[in-house]
Amino acid sequence: MIVEYIRYRIDEPRRAAFEAAYARAAQPLARAEQCLDYELTACAEQPGDYVLRIRWTSTEDHLRGFREGPEFRAFFTEIEPYVGAVEEMRHYAPTQVAGRGGAHPTLYEWAGGAEALERLFTRFYEHVDQDPLLAPLFADKHPEHAQHVAAWLGEVFGGPQVYSAEHGGHRHMAGQHLGRGIGEQQRRRWVNLLLDTADEVGLPADPEFRAVLAYYLEWGTRMAVLYAGPTPPPLPDAPMPRWDWGLTPPYRG
Repeated sequence: MIVEYIRYRIDEPRRAAFEAAYARAAQPLARAEQCLDYELTACAEQPGDYVLRIRWTSTEDHLRGFREGPEFRAFFTEIEPYVGAVEEMRHYAPTQVAGRGGAHPTLYEWAGGAEALERLFTRFYEHVDQDPLLAPLFADKHPEHAQHVAAWLGEVFGGPQVYSAEHGGHRHMAGQHLGRGIGEQQRRRWVNLLLDTADEVGLPADPEFRAVLAYYLEWGTRMAVLYAGPTPPPLPDAPMPRWDWGLTPPYRG
C-alpha cells in the first residue's frame, strides 16, 4: 500500500468549482480497482489550500494500472483545469508509527476489559461443555482455554498484547484449528451461543458494539473453518488482527 498526497493552492473564485470537479472525479476514482480510499481536505487556517489523499494498492498500480486503465480519462477530464495549481504530488510509504488517540475508548475498554472478557468466555465454555454439537470439538481443551481466548479477543479489540507475548500470536491461534474438521453447523452454533452468553453476562448491548462483535465473530469463525478444513491455507506470518470502531483488517482478495 502507498499513499499519494497532492497539495493544491486554489484561488477563491475557483474553489467551489474545484470541489465540485473533485466530487465528479471521485466517481471513476471509486471504481478504480487500484484505489483503496481517498479524501479531499481543505485547510482551516489557510483558505484555498487543499490536500488530496489517495491510498493506492501500490505505486506501480497507480502509475501503470490506474493511469493506463479505463477510469483515468474520466477522472483526469474533471481535474485537468486544476493541474497548474498543484504544489506537491508525491507518494509516501507508511511507517510503523501509527495508532489511535484517546478520543474514544477501544473495543476492549468498552467491553469492560480483561475481567469482562474472562467472565464472558468462562461462562461460554461452561455452556460449550454441555452442548452436544460443540462439546466434542473442545473435549481436549486446555484447562485455561477460556482465559486464553479472552486474551485473544482482548488483544484483537485493542487491549494488551497478552496473547502475542504469552500464547504465540496469530499463527498459533490459526494452527490450533488444523485438522479439527469444523462444520458450518458447529460454526453457527459457536457464534450464536457466544452472542447469547454476551447477553447473559451483561456485555454492552449498544448496537455499535454488538455490530462489531458480530462482524468479528463471523470473520473469525469463517477463518477457523478454513484452517480446520481438508485444504487449509498456509499459517499466517502476520501480526494479530486488530479491530476498532469502523475499522477491520484490510481486504486481501
